[in-house]
Amino acid sequence: MCERCPWCGTDPIYVEYHDTEWGVPEYDSRALFEKLVLDGFQAGLSWITILKKRDNFRTAFDGFDPHIIAEWGEEEVARCLADPGIVRHRGKIEATIGNARAWQQIEGREGFSAFLWSYVDGAPLQNSFATMAEVPPETPVSKQLSKDLKKTGFRFCGPTIVYAFMEAVGMANDHLTTCPRHEAVKALAR
Repeated sequence: MCERCPWCGTDPIYVEYHDTEWGVPEYDSRALFEKLVLDGFQAGLSWITILKKRDNFRTAFDGFDPHIIAEWGEEEVARCLADPGIVRHRGKIEATIGNARAWQQIEGREGFSAFLWSYVDGAPLQNSFATMAEVPPETPVSKQLSKDLKKTGFRFCGPTIVYAFMEAVGMANDHLTTCPRHEAVKALAR
């Protein structure tokens, strides 16, 4: 019996995200930055909350262009804190500015995408979990990536956040084996 991963429930926004985006390998450095920042904003909240506000986040954060965000100061922080369309958390907003600066360093040195994908040898990890209970909240790889991101200056990127990020951007295929997207996403691997 083929059934979607149960975490997405029946909310049409969540189902669409599950069916078209979650687990699809992403290699664009800017898109990877956006997703990592949004996963950081999710800390303490549900992903559906962030997903419903994602377009507002994109507007508020200048399309998640790290080069623009890296130049932000208190004026932009205050503007975001006044924006009811996003999660208004000073620490997470300020972390996004620092993360943009860290992204620039990694991007200039080796490319942010290449840096991230090197942790899985450039190819998605193909897991074969049959139940949600089998899916780990973090892994040795997410722990190491989290540690290394923090060394470069990233914040709000603990091992659990990083593993959720890895699943979302296709670095780890954690669609359950009973989900029709498992094989579809597996076929997208480089």
